[in-house]
Amino acid sequence: MRYILGIALIVGLVSLVGRSLVRAQDCNLSCLEDQIRQLQRDRELSMAATAPLEAELKKLEQKLDSIETQIAAAEKKTESLAESIDERELELAVQYKILAARVRQFYKRQAGGSPLLLLLASPTAEAATRGWVAWQAAVDQDKQVIKGIAGELGTLEADKKRVEADRASLAGLRVQVDKEAGFLRQEVKGAKDYQAQLSGKIAALTARQQEILGEKSGTFQTTVGDVPLADDPNARPDYNPGFSPAFAAFSFGAPHFKGMSQYGAYGRAKSGQSAEEILRAYYGSGIEIKQDYSQDINITVQGYGTFRIEDYVKRIYEMPDAWTDNDGAALKAQAVAARSYALAYTNNGAGTICATESCQVFKAGEKGGNWNAAAEATKGWVIVAGGKPLSAWYASTSGGYQESYSYNGYSTLGFWDTKRGRDGWTSEAYEKIAGSPWFYKGWYKSRSGDSCGRSHPWLTSEEMADILNAWVVLFQGGGDSARVTPQGSCWGGNPYSLSELRAIGGYTNVSGVSVTYADNGVTAEVRLETNKGSVAIKGVDFKKAFNLRAPGRIALKSGLFNIEKK
Repeated sequence: MRYILGIALIVGLVSLVGRSLVRAQDCNLSCLEDQIRQLQRDRELSMAATAPLEAELKKLEQKLDSIETQIAAAEKKTESLAESIDERELELAVQYKILAARVRQFYKRQAGGSPLLLLLASPTAEAATRGWVAWQAAVDQDKQVIKGIAGELGTLEADKKRVEADRASLAGLRVQVDKEAGFLRQEVKGAKDYQAQLSGKIAALTARQQEILGEKSGTFQTTVGDVPLADDPNARPDYNPGFSPAFAAFSFGAPHFKGMSQYGAYGRAKSGQSAEEILRAYYGSGIEIKQDYSQDINITVQGYGTFRIEDYVKRIYEMPDAWTDNDGAALKAQAVAARSYALAYTNNGAGTICATESCQVFKAGEKGGNWNAAAEATKGWVIVAGGKPLSAWYASTSGGYQESYSYNGYSTLGFWDTKRGRDGWTSEAYEKIAGSPWFYKGWYKSRSGDSCGRSHPWLTSEEMADILNAWVVLFQGGGDSARVTPQGSCWGGNPYSLSELRAIGGYTNVSGVSVTYADNGVTAEVRLETNKGSVAIKGVDFKKAFNLRAPGRIALKSGLFNIEKK
């Protein structure tokens, strides 16, 4: 009964999930999160429902094993008995002949064994007595032989019937137990297959979720050498949106924050640091900068062919040629990082490397100019950690905090990239010294330039309150988180209207905002002054709510951010 109920529950779950997945096809990020949570719950319910089935199956299989052992023993005993019956039948065939002779002899004695005849035939009374005793003994012996043989025949017949009955019973028992075990095995297998199917769907939805986060958060791989970095006046904090109060979210840095900051390297060069000092600042004191690494290694670039390592480096397009401060220290540091990255990525030329920003940007012709000079000046220079080239990551702008990363057992440190550590942020950040336009920016366009109808990143008081109401649904409950998506044609779906979200969260306006930061380079808390009083939100939660609900392409690109008010 328990496993029948479990099966019914599993069937119900399959039906429920089937219906819910239909709605997931055009699902946005928060919707996908709901779908994932639902699938995870369904999987847990299925596993809980399967557990008693598995327990029953385990017990039944143990019982089946025991029965099989007993059946084997019984069959062995039955076969032994059958063999004994065969032998006894042969013996009894002989005994039967003896029995027939004994019966004939017995009746002859009965017919011819009259006491009067024995007396008349005997010469003396003593002889007659002895004859009578002998005759009686022979008769008694015949009786015993007849009785014994008849008993053997009866026992043999009973044993034969019992053997046949036992064989039939054992066969039926095996069929019954096999049938029950087979049924349970099939149901457990079906449940396991269903759970595997759910796991696959969870993985697929999670992948889609990451795609959406990547699109809105801008977690693409890029560097300063392959994108136009002309500043956008509308994305600066001094832009006037034409209304007040106005609020905008500004990200420190983009797109990733590990390894060498290219603008930071340029700022350090402007501050008088050498290429070696720059490399040790970003990759740590545990590295070795070998200056005599083999120049005979060949690097195979996908779609371009094979190049000697130094010829390969001259074709890397990752840093502006004009960054020549302090004898081109930033360019030299970039050349060493690019060379080290290629050697680590290809395992000293054993593999291949791509030519795009997914690896590092490579072009068919040498870049020339100051870049070639930097490559020549650092010929044979490679960053080594643990005896092998280090995968020297780098990106445009970190926003002033470099995150730690690990490669091949070596880890870089997380640190504030300023002249005075945490106390020097933001005024003395090396990226600010270099003038990175991504150091502090309000993002409102996609990478392709689409702004979804918005001309700036600034929000009204009502729109900022709408972000708060979205946070309520996402983290406090009380609404359908699947509908927490941006309004407008760019994203589609069925997003809440401002009034619908306001009816759930209750926030109608925001009048003030303040932000606090953590020592590990992230925004710790956002505090907003609202019609319902002051409300504090964890930085990571605010970022998620903001990126899911902010109109158009307005987004936060970093976990280190600020909210401006004007």
